[in-house]
Parts: sequence; structure tokens; C-alpha cells
Amino acid sequence: MQTVRQLADLREAIAAFRKAGERVALVPTMGALHAGHMALVEAAKRHADRVVVSIFVNPKQFGPNEDFAQYPRKELADSTMLSKAGVDILWLPPVEVMYPAGFATNVSVSGVSETLDGAARPGHFDGVATVVSKLFNQVRPDAALFGEKDFQQLAVVRRMAADLDMGLEVIGVVTQRDDDGLALSSRNAYLLPEDRVKAVALPRALGAAARAIEEGGDAQAALAHARDVMTAAGFVLDYVELVDAETLGAPEKGRPGRLLAAARIGTTRLIDNIPVNLNNYG
Repeated sequence: MQTVRQLADLREAIAAFRKAGERVALVPTMGALHAGHMALVEAAKRHADRVVVSIFVNPKQFGPNEDFAQYPRKELADSTMLSKAGVDILWLPPVEVMYPAGFATNVSVSGVSETLDGAARPGHFDGVATVVSKLFNQVRPDAALFGEKDFQQLAVVRRMAADLDMGLEVIGVVTQRDDDGLALSSRNAYLLPEDRVKAVALPRALGAAARAIEEGGDAQAALAHARDVMTAAGFVLDYVELVDAETLGAPEKGRPGRLLAAARIGTTRLIDNIPVNLNNYG
């Protein structure tokens, strides 16, 4: 595995792949890798001849009171995992490469970015769209893979790639979970042991709400019950909402739905989501 930190070196390596007629996949990450990230790598290997993984803790997607300084950084462990997994290039740009002096451009995606996490974390998705557009321009991949756990992020990236004619396939990979159902996340490392036990209430509440909605139950009552269950477990809620899976707008009968939640337990903010069949909705 090549570890590359400068853009000229990255472009030289990618050019060699292209000259050989090889298909390239990109897995963008912020490091602190876990089994969820490695599932993205394995999916990338199925979609391309060469796999590039980027690690960059992007300051532009963190708010002023968020955990940028504390976000786990594990470069050596991450590099070892990726090398063992058969990744071809680890792209590790420093901040000054991603955002050189005088950097003044912001990429903003309307609509899908404005609700849910967009409302709870103002400016977050501008930071995501800006850094991902840079990564797409740097690597020029044929495909890019993102976890469905960050479902709104996936929707934002898909909209941006389509709107800007970026000419690549954006692939979502199903959320990876611990045995008890909690979605894998780098931020799970923040959880105190007692909070980790309570955290499983989030996916369980979403699952119960989804089943009730799919069986034709009242959606608002199902959402209210999910909120009550999570609050009783100790969560402070940002949102628990049912939306259209593509637009993230109002759900419609017969279209794919998505149930999404974000909440804090202790000092840790967790997000999760699950698909919902809306054939019996309304």
C-alpha cells in the first residue's frame, strides 16, 4: 500500500492506474477505522480494480462547540488495517493541502441538507460537500462508497455528484452493527460503559417504530413512542423523524421511507437510521 500525503504524488499514482485501464474506487473517511469502514473497503474492492482510502479529519464539518479537537486519530492502527485489507493507496493529506492559504470556496447543497442534521448542525453539510467535492476532484474515482449510517450525508453527496456532473457512481453500503444492534461509529469510543449499555435503546426504538408503521399503524404514534423509549433510556433527542428516502422530505405511501434519529447520551451524540416500507402508510 502506498501512503501519499501530497497531491502531485496522488495524481501520479492515479495516472498509472488509468494508464493500465484500471477502475478506481474511493472510500472517504475521517479515520479511527472500525468494521463499518472495512465493509466499505470490501465493497470497493468488488466495484473496482484499485481502492483509494482517504483519511482527513475535516475541520469544516465541525461546529464551534463540537469534537474536532477530541475526534480520535489513529493513523498507525488505521494504516495497518488498510494495508492488511489490500488497499492500494492511503491518501493522508494535511490541512494545508486540503485548504491552502486563501482557500475561499464553499459547496452548498440545498434541499436534502437543510433538515435533520442540517438543522441540528448548521454548516455541517457545507463542510461535507466541500471536502468531498475536493476528494472527488483529487482522486477522480469511478465509484465512491459511503456508509448508510450517515444517511443524510449520502443523500447530500448523491445530489451534489448528480448536479455537478461529476461522472462517478456513489454507492451506499448497509450500516454495520454490533451484536446488540448499535450502529458502529468512531464516536462509540466516547461512550462510558453505563451509557454504552443504554445506547442500544436507539436502534431498538427505531426498529419497533418501523415495524409498527409497516403494519399500518399510526406513524406519529409510533414516532412518539420511539421518542419516549429513547428519553426514558437517558437520551436527549435532536430528532426522530420519518422521511422519504430519496428527498428526505415528507413520506409518501408506496415510496421508500427512512426512519432517522439523532440523540445524545452522556456527552456522545449518536445517529442511526433504518429503511421503512411505506406500502401501508397513511
